[in-house]
Amino acid sequence: MGLSIDPTKIQDIESARQAILELFNLIEELQQENVKLRAENQRLRDENNRLKGEQGQPDIKPDKKPKSKNYSSEHERKKDKARRKKRKNNRLRIDREQIVPIDKGQLPADAQFKGYEAVVVQDIKIKSDNIRFLKEKYYSASEKQSYLAELPAGYQGQFGPGVRALVLTQYYACGMTEPKIKDFLEYFEVYVSAGQISNWLIHNHEQWHQEKDEIYQAGLNSSRWQHIDETGTRVDGVNHYCHIVCNPLYTAYFTRPRKDRLTAIKLLQARADAQFLFNDQTQHWLQQFKVHQWIRRRVALWPQDVLVSQDELESWVEAYFEPGQLMPEFRARIFEAAALSAYYQQTPTSKMPILVSDDATQFQHITPDQSLCWVHEGRHYKKLSPIVIYHHHLLADFIKDFWNFYRQLQRYRASPSVAKAQHLSDQFDVLFSAQTGYDQLDKRIAKTKAKKERLLKVLECPQLPLHNNPAELGARQRVFKRHISYGPRTQAGLAAWDTFMTLAATAKKLGVSFFCYIHDRIAEVFALPNLADLIRHRSPASHPVSAA
Repeated sequence: MGLSIDPTKIQDIESARQAILELFNLIEELQQENVKLRAENQRLRDENNRLKGEQGQPDIKPDKKPKSKNYSSEHERKKDKARRKKRKNNRLRIDREQIVPIDKGQLPADAQFKGYEAVVVQDIKIKSDNIRFLKEKYYSASEKQSYLAELPAGYQGQFGPGVRALVLTQYYACGMTEPKIKDFLEYFEVYVSAGQISNWLIHNHEQWHQEKDEIYQAGLNSSRWQHIDETGTRVDGVNHYCHIVCNPLYTAYFTRPRKDRLTAIKLLQARADAQFLFNDQTQHWLQQFKVHQWIRRRVALWPQDVLVSQDELESWVEAYFEPGQLMPEFRARIFEAAALSAYYQQTPTSKMPILVSDDATQFQHITPDQSLCWVHEGRHYKKLSPIVIYHHHLLADFIKDFWNFYRQLQRYRASPSVAKAQHLSDQFDVLFSAQTGYDQLDKRIAKTKAKKERLLKVLECPQLPLHNNPAELGARQRVFKRHISYGPRTQAGLAAWDTFMTLAATAKKLGVSFFCYIHDRIAEVFALPNLADLIRHRSPASHPVSAA
């Protein structure tokens, strides 16, 4: 590490200024390196002590939980938005009316009745509704057979649809644990065993799984763009990933063992079995993924323009490559390229044109266009931690300009035009070509500029959102659920988690009571329309996303 500062050449203020800037950047670089070396040194000391049969540095938890770094950009992003309290009375259903009389003794003699003043008060009644059914029973002597009346629809065993719907709502929509659900029911003299509650939550949900599939298919067809994100989760103690795909009409959850590009492609294919295809476009993907030429030549020998299953593709790999000859990363790129080719081959109505996401590698190239999240991009700047006060000011000024530009994009979405789009494009170039002299900030600015096409996709499609918050909020619900209930332990439990979290999140977006919906289906009333039908009815897909 060398400095280009020559004290003998500092003859004026500008030369001194450049020397000081270089020293400031050196301080930042040394500070970062010092932090990394301290952590590495402590790790090596602990490892050395363990090898000598001793103990490493004890992991003593602080009395108070340390405050984690906050990379949220909500304050800057919503700075110019006034907080408005939502009105509730226009959404309330009035269950009954009651006249409140006034004490006539308080009234003067000339008081005249002027009608009523309405006041809406919300209240709730929770009580048991235990029923003793007397089922008619007949016996036929000629047929030697008894005939017994059936219980009404929705009543199974010793429990009715209300209890079952409440248990599902509390667990999947309200985040309650199974023991707490049991306690809650017992407070109102409803006695259910822990095993029965577990069975209701996990088993015999084929109809719900089918409804989730219908919701997802309707959701994919409801818009030309989709949000996508993922978060870690555990299944029977093994690390998995929960993938969230959504738009303003629905949210769908899918838990899978991996979070690679192939998994994301399979989700968007929305098929029970993934499909793969080899053609000229596959070779283009392989070349873009920097797969070795000798591998591409061998893959070109495989049958072309024929859709194949994953099992068939795996058999081809085993037949054309010796064990250990194909590195795992290149094997993954072959599967991804073939899956992309199959996905791009789908009809326009079943292929997603635009994906809204963060800049994670696995989300790139999946759709013809990608729109990046501005909030996620802003977090990169929040993570910079300069120790030089001058750099603090530079960073704060740039972050302010960053969110001012973001708010201009918001205003553009409300009133787009070609002239405004060109002005914002030019303004982006100016803002993200800035050279502040703070090296780490300048490198970060250059990385943002390289994403211009994906960050400014909104200039072509003003209906696109500027952030990926809906998917991140969906992921947050799984995180809350994970903190409360850890994770499912069986495949049936995993499917139930994904299905009912999908139903709960989608019902909320559509303004449907999740409890009422579940109760309606369990009781076999079917008075409420399917959520998938509501998505199709409210879908703006018939109005294509137009360019500015």
